[in-house]
Amino acid sequence: MATDPALAANPLANQPIRQTSGEGGALGRTGFSWAIFEWARNPYYILIVIYIFAPYFARDIIGADLLASGTLAGLPDDQALAAANAQGQATIASVTKWAGLIAALTAPFLGAALDRGGRLKPILAIFLGSIVVCSAMLWFAMPGGQGLSVGAIMVLLVVAYVSYTYSEVTHNAMLSVAGEPRRLAMISGLGLGLGNLAATLIFLAIALLFVLPAAIGWPFAIPQFGVDLSKFEHARLAGPICAVWLAVFSIPFFLNARDPGVPGASWARAFGDGAVSVWRTLRAATHYRELMKFLVARMFYADGMAALLALGAVYVALFLGWNFLEMLCYAIFASACAFAGGLIGGWLESKVGVKRALLVEIMLMVLAGLTQLSITRESLFLGLIENSQVWDGPVFQTLSDIVYLSLISVVAITVTASISSGRTMLVTLAPPGRSGEFFGLYAIAGTITVWMGPLLVEQFTLWSGDQRIGMVSINILFIIGFATLLTVRMPERAA
Repeated sequence: MATDPALAANPLANQPIRQTSGEGGALGRTGFSWAIFEWARNPYYILIVIYIFAPYFARDIIGADLLASGTLAGLPDDQALAAANAQGQATIASVTKWAGLIAALTAPFLGAALDRGGRLKPILAIFLGSIVVCSAMLWFAMPGGQGLSVGAIMVLLVVAYVSYTYSEVTHNAMLSVAGEPRRLAMISGLGLGLGNLAATLIFLAIALLFVLPAAIGWPFAIPQFGVDLSKFEHARLAGPICAVWLAVFSIPFFLNARDPGVPGASWARAFGDGAVSVWRTLRAATHYRELMKFLVARMFYADGMAALLALGAVYVALFLGWNFLEMLCYAIFASACAFAGGLIGGWLESKVGVKRALLVEIMLMVLAGLTQLSITRESLFLGLIENSQVWDGPVFQTLSDIVYLSLISVVAITVTASISSGRTMLVTLAPPGRSGEFFGLYAIAGTITVWMGPLLVEQFTLWSGDQRIGMVSINILFIIGFATLLTVRMPERAA
C-alpha cells in the first residue's frame, strides 16, 4: 500500500494506531447501528429544512408579518404577496448562507481532528444535543411577533444547521469501521433509506392526526391532542417531534456502533495537528488528484441538488398551485421514494461500480427534472398533451398533477442514491485512516458554493420573467459536475 504523502511529510504524525475497517454488513450489529443513526437524525433536515418548518417560517411568519405591517399597502394585492414571498425566501437564503459559510470554514478542521483524537461518540453527542435543543425551541416560533423574534429563530436554525453538518462529518468518519469495505455501500444506502422512511412515518402521523381531520374530518372528526391549525401548531410541532425522535432513536447507535477513536488521545493535539494537516492537504492537492477532481465535481452537482431540493417545493406550490395537503402528500411520497433510493443506490454501486452508478444517478435526475419543467397547469410535455381533470378528489385532480408527482419519484430516488454513492466514492478514494479529514473537505464541497444554485435561479428568472427558465438554469451546475466526474479515475478494485 502506498504511503500517504501528507503523513509521510509530517514528522509529528506519530499518532496512535486507529482502526480503519470493520466487519459484517448492513444487517450486522455495527453496520445496522451506524445506519439507524440516520433514522434518528435525518427527519430534522427533511421536516425542518425542506418541507414543513422552512416554508412555514418564510410564508406565515416573514411574509405574513410583512403584509400585516402595512409596509406593502400601496401595492396591488398580487404584487404585495409576491414581495412578501420574496422576503421570506430571502430570509431562508440568509440562514442557509450563514450556516453554509460557518460549516465550510470549520468542517474540514473538525474532520481532520476526528482522525487523530479520542472517542467520537461523546463529540457526536454534543452536536446532537445542540440539534435537539434548537429543534424543540421552534415550537415558540409564532407569527405576529409572538414567541421568539425572527432573529432568534434564524439563530436557532443556523446553530442547528451547523450542528447537523458537524454531526454528518462525525458520523461519516465512522463509516469505514461500520462493516467490511465491500459492504459499506449497502450500509450507507440503508442509512439514507431509514432516514427517509422515518420522515415518511412522521409525515403520515401529521397528516392523519392533524391535517386530514381539519380538512375532511377523517380519520378523526377533529385534530387530535388539541392541536389548533389556525395557530400553525401542526407546523410548529415539527420541531419538538424531531427533537424527541432524535433523542430517543439515537440511543441504539451510541450503544452498538463501533467508534474508531483512540481512548485517551489528546483532542487539543488532534485539533492542532489536524489543522496543520488540512493546510498541507490543500497545498499538496496534486497527491490526491482524483479525489480532488471528485470533490470539485461534487461541489457543482451537489449545489444543483441542494437548489433543486430547496426550491423544488416552492416552485411546485406556486407554479402548479398545490395546497398544503397536496404539499404534505408530496413530502410523504418523496420521502417514501427516497427510502427506496438509499437501497437502490447501494445495489447499483455493487452492480456497475460507484463512479458509473453516480453518473447514472445524476443523468436520470436531470432528465426527470427537465421533464417536470415541461408540465404546466394547461398542458404536458411542452404542449404536446392538453391537461385534463382526472378525478374530483381532495388532491392531485389533474393529469399534470399526477404526472409531475410520478416524476418526483425518479428525482427522490436518484437524489438519495447519489448521496449514498458520493459517500462511498469518498471512502474509496480517501487515504486509509484519514476519511474524517476528507469528509470535512467533502462537507466543504457541498456547502462552499451553496449560494450558486439559488443565485442562478434568481438571475435567470428575473432575466426571462419565467419560473421554468429560472429552474432550468440549475442544470448548468449538473452539467459541470457530470463532466468533471467523467475525468475521475477510480482504483482498479472499485472501478
